[in-house]
Amino acid sequence: MPLLEIAQTRRYVSAMIRIEDTTAQRIDQYAAFMKTTADEVIDKALAYVFAKDKDFQEFLESPQSAHVRHSLRVRQPSQNGSTSEPAHSTPKTAKSPEVAHDSRPRSD
Repeated sequence: MPLLEIAQTRRYVSAMIRIEDTTAQRIDQYAAFMKTTADEVIDKALAYVFAKDKDFQEFLESPQSAHVRHSLRVRQPSQNGSTSEPAHSTPKTAKSPEVAHDSRPRSD
């Protein structure tokens, strides 16, 4: 039985992330297993971890959590509904979910 429950009524932003090739393959395999998208798997898996991590829950209650530097590359929606270049601010919403992975070796 799958560990993640997928709901179809969600609001999304588009963001660019880099993950290991093996993780990307597992995400695709889990999405096929769940008969859903890779975006949903990532979203639900992270929500599950955030909810289960007691130390993180305590951190969210602290004043420190309000002063976190944004490092996720979120794409802001443009006037015509398409996404623009990544921004480092808290997003509103985008029209469609998009998480891409780059299989090229990292150069940093």
